[in-house]
Amino acid sequence: MDELREPLQRAVELIAAYRQDVGAARVAPILSRGEVAAALAQALPENPCPTEAVIEELVSGAQPGLMGSAGPRYFGFVIGGSVDAALVADLLTSGWDQCAFNAALSPAAMAFEDIAGSWLKELLHIPASASVGFVTGGQAANTVGLAAARWQVLQRHGWDVGRDGLFGAPRVRVLAGAERHATVDRALRLLGLGESALEEVPATPAGAMDPEAVAAALASEPAGPTIVCAQLGNVNTGACDDLREIGPAARVAGAWLHVDGAFGLWAAASPRTYPLVEGLELADSWACDGHKWLNVPYDAGYAFCADPNVHATAMAYSASYLTGQVAGRTFGGGDFVPESSRRARGFATWAAIRSLGRTGIAELVDRCCGLARRLGERLDALEGVEVVNDVVLNQVLCRVGDGEFTDRVERRLQQDGTCWLGATTWQGERLLRISVSNWSTTEADIDLCVKAIAKSRAAVLTETTGLRGS
Repeated sequence: MDELREPLQRAVELIAAYRQDVGAARVAPILSRGEVAAALAQALPENPCPTEAVIEELVSGAQPGLMGSAGPRYFGFVIGGSVDAALVADLLTSGWDQCAFNAALSPAAMAFEDIAGSWLKELLHIPASASVGFVTGGQAANTVGLAAARWQVLQRHGWDVGRDGLFGAPRVRVLAGAERHATVDRALRLLGLGESALEEVPATPAGAMDPEAVAAALASEPAGPTIVCAQLGNVNTGACDDLREIGPAARVAGAWLHVDGAFGLWAAASPRTYPLVEGLELADSWACDGHKWLNVPYDAGYAFCADPNVHATAMAYSASYLTGQVAGRTFGGGDFVPESSRRARGFATWAAIRSLGRTGIAELVDRCCGLARRLGERLDALEGVEVVNDVVLNQVLCRVGDGEFTDRVERRLQQDGTCWLGATTWQGERLLRISVSNWSTTEADIDLCVKAIAKSRAAVLTETTGLRGS
């Protein structure tokens, strides 16, 4: 065991040092993917190597290419960091090396998913009777929710998609907003429904799906297998679809309502932001990420379904050799997700919620939203910079110039390393996009980000003026 204990202790020291420094360190990597790979390049090793040497080589090779996404000034892709309790729980999860397929493989893994799942439902105002599948993230959660939707809407019209597939099946309509997340489209491809099943519903100026247009679309055709995909948290603006109107319209039409709430569903955890997501209980399935606002290490996502039997029918399987997969058992684990060989994600999620509690999670959501508003106010005060969205959650969009100018500012910001954020195209315009999701971000970090944007914009403006002058 000494051969294991010493490398483990070294790993703990390295992780602690990294976490201690990440707040003040450069955010962007020093080396590119190709440069990291070139430094690692060597022939396939012929002989064993001591663990200590392997770890040192791993760390020295990886560090120049690490993104500081665990730190407080990473504002890209709606990525949180990891709270301390969840990080430690995740390390223990790797050490325990449990397969979270069923209770025969790991009673502890299943039990922690049971408890963490019940806490998640209470936090997010999802019915307590709903099922929960612990998946990798928003893509998997959307895919699972839409798989359950596909099975149920076809079953209502006399078609068993699990037995008979889609060839010859009734057409399935999928209504989704013009500003839906692209994972919805990919889920439809993976599920064999195809992107042509999508009927795009216009968006409001803020980026939410127009509820009147949803009702009109549902009424435009005779009742048939129909799925409505709503969104909580537009990836650019943070806008949330109005579920109080969309939910009843879907019910009247006999449609399945799926909610992509990758990060916006966390608004339900705070009394201040809950009004943005009212009506979410009217849905049939929900998708959510844990490595966003809950700040659980990658990977962590949750697929909820109002009807556990539909959820399990769409996803579960059994085989004669699978001990524990017997009639009359309690569903869970691999019954609600696409994988059998699955990490025990319940431990880290449980630890995060146990550490923060209801009030801590609400405070985390409120603080990120407050910091986003602070960022928006300070950016608006800069000459030549304009925030173009209503900052309702943690997303900020700002205009710094035309498309080419914006892309140059983005590159300069990323090269500078003070913070990391990206550009996006929204309503035909290139804009800087900032997401505030990390538990450790402070007002000082926000102010540093504002200064970095101002500095980068000024530098690009000087370059542009100089080129025009020459």
